[in-house]
Amino acid sequence: MKEDSSTPLFPSTAPEKQVKDVPHYAGHRERLRAKFLQTDGEGLADYELLELLLCGFIPRRDVKPLAKRLITKFGSLSGVFAASPKALESVDGIGETLSVYLKTVHTLHLRASLEDISRREVLSSWQKVQDYVRVRLQHDATESFRVLFLDRKNCLISDEEMGKGTVDHAPVYPREIARRVLEISASSIILVHNHPSGDPTPSRADISMTREIMDVLESLDVQVHDHLVVGKHGVTSMRAAGLI
Repeated sequence: MKEDSSTPLFPSTAPEKQVKDVPHYAGHRERLRAKFLQTDGEGLADYELLELLLCGFIPRRDVKPLAKRLITKFGSLSGVFAASPKALESVDGIGETLSVYLKTVHTLHLRASLEDISRREVLSSWQKVQDYVRVRLQHDATESFRVLFLDRKNCLISDEEMGKGTVDHAPVYPREIARRVLEISASSIILVHNHPSGDPTPSRADISMTREIMDVLESLDVQVHDHLVVGKHGVTSMRAAGLI
């Protein structure tokens, strides 16, 4: 009788080496990294970019479902980073540490945008100004009124919140703005506020309040260059629209 050639004559007594299963997502991560490097990130979808970021924080779990859940809940990539820590932590798979990590990315982006307009004459960098105020305000759930204070060369001195309110109103006091102008020796300002509804169209109240501020500052020889209204999908310049 022929022996079964598949059975060793002298079975080894050494313990078999355990071959660890390679996670199914390991190769996927490598492909994502390679695609990112080949295209400078342009070849990746939003959820893939977020997935790649999460990979660095969660090394031993498939994070694609989490990336997709985040974008679905907050509507966009920018919405994810602008969300509050509490809102982020309401998503399954996000704890306090990861929410702080994501908010740190948002803060870095915000500071980099502010840096872009802090080192140059603001009026010659108008697109960067609009980019900055969008990052700052477009996803805020309540209305916020901010003032960009400029020096005589139209360089940024300070960006400050001068009013915080509800979903459709932020109290603004023209004389408080005038007082702050004098305190920091500003020569001109840009007014900025957001519409949490998403529509950046200025209301009648917005226009009236802007003119009131302009009247108060005129006596101080301080110019209001513009009033920017920020929505989720754009920024409206009252000056460009002929409203002031």
